[in-house]
Amino acid sequence: MAGPWAALPRNLAAELRKEQRSTAAEVIRQIRQHVPEFSRPLHGKFRHGIQMGVETALAEFADLVEGGGDVPPGDRGEDRWRVYWVLGRGEFAEGRSLDALQAAYRLGARVAWRRYARAARRAGVGADQVVLLAEAVFAHIDEISAMSVRGYAEAQADKAGALGRRRHHLLGRIVSGATASALEQAAVTAAWTLPDTVACVALGPPAERDRTHRRLPPAVLADLDSPEPYLLVPDPETAFDDQAFAGALDVRGAVVGPTVPLAMAADSLRWARTLLARLEQPAGIVRCEERLPELLLLGDQPLVRLFTDRRLRPLDDLTPKQATRLATTLLVWLQSHRGSAPEVAERLELHPQTVRQRLRRIEELFGAALDDPDARFELEVALRFRLLGSASGVSGARPPAIP
Repeated sequence: MAGPWAALPRNLAAELRKEQRSTAAEVIRQIRQHVPEFSRPLHGKFRHGIQMGVETALAEFADLVEGGGDVPPGDRGEDRWRVYWVLGRGEFAEGRSLDALQAAYRLGARVAWRRYARAARRAGVGADQVVLLAEAVFAHIDEISAMSVRGYAEAQADKAGALGRRRHHLLGRIVSGATASALEQAAVTAAWTLPDTVACVALGPPAERDRTHRRLPPAVLADLDSPEPYLLVPDPETAFDDQAFAGALDVRGAVVGPTVPLAMAADSLRWARTLLARLEQPAGIVRCEERLPELLLLGDQPLVRLFTDRRLRPLDDLTPKQATRLATTLLVWLQSHRGSAPEVAERLELHPQTVRQRLRRIEELFGAALDDPDARFELEVALRFRLLGSASGVSGARPPAIP
């Protein structure tokens, strides 16, 4: 370490050690008197920690003076620094910031410096060396303070890690359908308030320099490391007002499941994942609430596909392009309550005569089914499913929107 210690006379260490005990007592007395957080009676671990910290600092300083900035191996390792590290952790455990401990360090340094200056004069130390002595005192206290900061920060990280594990466990219990009593117990342990409503969010793959984990509101539970990462968002009606959160999801791509009671969180997640699987890579934020009919059709695809194949069998003999044109036109006609050709043409942005020709062909193919309410319902369901994945419909036409 050398520094200012190298120029100090080695015999000064003996003078400092003579006053070590009385200096420690004065430091502690001054700290208790002038730092309110430490004014309470000292006892137990708290008393031991303060006493040990002061005595260790004074003993170590004398060793540094004697060694010119160095101390014998084994005297100054992690064990020696540990007392300051523990003091930092202790402040976090007490629920305080480091301000009080730092104030105590500064006050202790000033008290020690006054005592050291008197000892230096008795030892015949010159004025220039007394200045270096002051520099050494405050360099030493900076090192001590840094170790306490490290202890405090590591205690914060430990708590955050433990809390994160408990919240991850709670999230698993929620989406696995645990009992209300089990959730209440897990929520207390995780310091998390059980909400009335939630929405689960199925996430797309991480974007480059993904910052999702940094933008999560405190109440959002997350599993970002699983093969199918997801979030559980309490009170989603207000949660997405957080612009940083919404922006992170928009960049990454996410499907927001329907808002449901907490007991239905697993359903919200299942629906969000179903739609995410269909989209493969969502652009921005996609909301299941706006695509519930689509989710219904995706719920049992083999059954709906069987149903669709049977109801739309009249289109089988057409070319794929012809079948898509007629399917698109028929769905718009059904959605417009069997509207006129001009109404359907307006929605499809086609000439009315083109639509009339298609409607005549549709009537030839489906016949009496078009007059049967049950058949029309089944046709609309089948058409919605068939056109669910179509990208561009027919030349001159848009695929109808599925509300």
